[in-house]
Amino acid sequence: MSGFKLSTNYTPAGDQPKAIESLIKGVKRGDRHQTLLGVTGSGKTFTAANVIAAIQKPTLVIAHNKTLAAQLAQEYADFFPENDVHYFVSYYDYYQPEAYMPISDTYIEKEAMINEEIDRLRHASTQALLSRSDVIIVASVSCIYGLGSPIEYEKVHKRIEVGTVITRRDMVRALVALYFERTNADLAPGHFRALGNTIEIMPTNERVIYRLSFSGDAVGKIERIDAVTRTIIAEVPTFFLFPAKHFVTPELERKRAIADITLELKDQLAKFEKEGKILEAERIKRRTQHDLALIREIGYCNGIENYSRHFDGRKPGEAPYTLLSYFPHKPDGMPDFLTIIDESHVTIPQLGGMYAGDRSRKDTLVEHGFRLPSAVDNRPLTFDEFEERVGETIYTSATPGTYEHEHSTQVVEQIIRPTGLVDPEIIVRPIVSQEENQGKNTEAYPGQVRDFIAETEKVVKGGGRVLVTTLTKKMAEDLSEFLKEQSVQAEYIHSEIKTLERIEILTNFRRGKFDVLVGVNLLREGLDLPEVELVAILDADKEGFLRSETSLIQTIGRAARNVNGRVILYADGMTGSLEKAIGETNRRRAIQIAYNTEHGITPATIKKEIKDITEQLRTVHEETVDTLLSIDRDLYKKNPKKLIREKNRQMAEAVKLLDFETAAILRDEIRALEDRGGR
Repeated sequence: MSGFKLSTNYTPAGDQPKAIESLIKGVKRGDRHQTLLGVTGSGKTFTAANVIAAIQKPTLVIAHNKTLAAQLAQEYADFFPENDVHYFVSYYDYYQPEAYMPISDTYIEKEAMINEEIDRLRHASTQALLSRSDVIIVASVSCIYGLGSPIEYEKVHKRIEVGTVITRRDMVRALVALYFERTNADLAPGHFRALGNTIEIMPTNERVIYRLSFSGDAVGKIERIDAVTRTIIAEVPTFFLFPAKHFVTPELERKRAIADITLELKDQLAKFEKEGKILEAERIKRRTQHDLALIREIGYCNGIENYSRHFDGRKPGEAPYTLLSYFPHKPDGMPDFLTIIDESHVTIPQLGGMYAGDRSRKDTLVEHGFRLPSAVDNRPLTFDEFEERVGETIYTSATPGTYEHEHSTQVVEQIIRPTGLVDPEIIVRPIVSQEENQGKNTEAYPGQVRDFIAETEKVVKGGGRVLVTTLTKKMAEDLSEFLKEQSVQAEYIHSEIKTLERIEILTNFRRGKFDVLVGVNLLREGLDLPEVELVAILDADKEGFLRSETSLIQTIGRAARNVNGRVILYADGMTGSLEKAIGETNRRRAIQIAYNTEHGITPATIKKEIKDITEQLRTVHEETVDTLLSIDRDLYKKNPKKLIREKNRQMAEAVKLLDFETAAILRDEIRALEDRGGR
């Protein structure tokens, strides 16, 4: 397998060459902890990519939120187009996990429906790690959450090749045993359909179809088919099929696990009856017996991960398998991969806090009879367990935390930006003007919001974009609405906005579909928005987490990618955090200005192509419908009713041929055409 090959037109500049050299030496020495203190816009990801290319080890990149992880996945994919770069996030990043709130007697069932694209990306990640070495996985912090055993997952995968002796019926049984679902409709990842003497399979990790044609009691031909056009891409001699679920258990292990779960249920029922908890006893009995019936019948049930300790044969309290378990390890069991923790000052505390939060939720479920006690062992790693499971680690941040400073053998500074961009000019203005306090005309003497609007209008007139941060979600929503009333195109973003929608909002912001983005703390770390000329921080003197030295420096950094970047801090007083943040920004600004003067550099705004991970997450079905609409545009203009009649005829013909996938595509194109007024 070929190694990592860095593909870029950039060459290391500024502080980058020294940083790259120092970090590579550290990894080769076996340093477990190193920190890259890189200012915003200094190219920390590019530096990390150079280290990966030099070290040639599979790499785990951990980001503290899904939006940043998506952005990083795209950047690493650009740097390593010939290698495998994957995006891995947990279902819990997208759906409400199972929970019970005793105060209101509210049970929230875990979302049973799994996002198909997220599932595909997760399988693509684990299968890549088990089949090749040039792999980069960009993950959210949920990568430390429980996952099925990589040993069993890899053990049961099937190698299918031309000439394999197996009947069509036995192949169907084998697919069901691998948790694939049979369908007669559109094929989706993890599904198959049997037509005549052929079986068509869509694996969990890619959107192509493998068609197996049987000749007698053997596989006579294997074709790789485009899932959209149905054209044959290639005839292949072999392909590997991994299970459609991560939690895989052999039959003997399943029987043992069922016996263990039954015994645990008996003990828990006795405990509840002794405590007089009749409702709880009935609840856990009904839930567990239902799950056991499904496991006996089909080998799987929703929430099967809550029984993972029994299936894995782990002892109570023993750490679960996680994504980290799928990475390579040395013969002595030590990790043999590189870990990069992005925006570590936020990511490290999140990694450290996941276990306690999950345990509290699980304890409540167990106490009230929704889960057996073993469910608590379907959990994230503790921070100590996480540290044991990663090897050489590089922390990257513009503001490293105490943990990074105390543990790192070296802190490498990357202050100078190759672009020559200087840290933004900082302006401090009052929240409430003196005139307003004295009851004078506030229109003549505006406070922070009116002043911000006036500054925004200047920036927008010149084609720039504006970020503004508030203290609460409600304030962000209200300010966004007020700006719209003032004819300022604005949108808000905060943690209640769904992840993929959040990414789409940021992309639209960069594309200029609106001018002002309002947020709380999601605007701080790692968002690469070179179009931003102005950052405004409202209520900057309200000391606290959102207005700490670290938070302020990170927010100020959002204006450091544009040559016209500047920051307005609205504050009626000077806090310790403000003084330190302004002082550190000015220190970095002075270093960059001196470097520019010495080397005759004229700063230039970063030019960055606008694209996002959601483009990869769009289903092939949607892309095909859009393509057909584009192709048929001229025909629609000439005779819309005739075109729709023809599309209906094609759809009916596809149904007759049992080609439901094509029929569904045509159906959605017809709906889109009718919405245009072609009825």
